[in-house]
Amino acid sequence: MRNADEATRKRILNRLKRARGQLDAVINSVENDGKCRDVVTQLSAVSTALDRAGFAIVATAMQHCLIDPEKTAEAEDGLTVEELEKLFLSLS
Repeated sequence: MRNADEATRKRILNRLKRARGQLDAVINSVENDGKCRDVVTQLSAVSTALDRAGFAIVATAMQHCLIDPEKTAEAEDGLTVEELEKLFLSLS
């Protein structure tokens, strides 16, 4: 995330914070014997929010890697295009 501009970083953080709030709602619902449908719906929202944040993080890294692969490799501790591809695929 070192190469992400501030707007991208803020967008990703907002997604993650939204997911955290949704996860808190899932936990509260389970603790309070919430309805199964509601728990699963909230859990699905958490999963989607996390997936989207992950895709945004990998996409940002890929953009920077394609523009300047050597600089990205240095900034991301040697992260290669192949490793980025594996990270991307791990999200699907």
